[in-house]
Amino acid sequence: MLPNSELADRLHSAAIHLLRGVRREDAAAGLPPAQLSALSVVVFGGPLTVGALAAAEQVRSPSMTRVVTALEAAGLVTREPHPGDARATLVAATAAGRGLLLAGRRRRVRVLEQRLAALEPAERDALTRAIGALEAVSGRSRTPPR
Repeated sequence: MLPNSELADRLHSAAIHLLRGVRREDAAAGLPPAQLSALSVVVFGGPLTVGALAAAEQVRSPSMTRVVTALEAAGLVTREPHPGDARATLVAATAAGRGLLLAGRRRRVRVLEQRLAALEPAERDALTRAIGALEAVSGRSRTPPR
């Protein structure tokens, strides 16, 4: 068994390379990375305020306002009145925004499927067994296999 420090280092490196490899598919969406990332947060976590979206993306609210304005102009998000605060608005994905993001996710998953198909069955089994642990390390709750 690897020491935690080495395991963490290798996991970090593998995760970065894996994401870089599938991120190449994002160019087909036609959006800059900041807009695509914010749209992802809105689709999977929204609707939410610009401030909450900025916090999730680790940027300042004025920067996020510019991103949301561009997404809104492209018809990918809308701003709706906040039901609990008349001074605030919520950013919500439109059907077009949701569709664009889900199409991108399908492209990324296809790339991963092709890479997984090249593995030996024992390697795929090892990845299957590791999914729960990877989700726990990432902070996601464990989900049952589909």
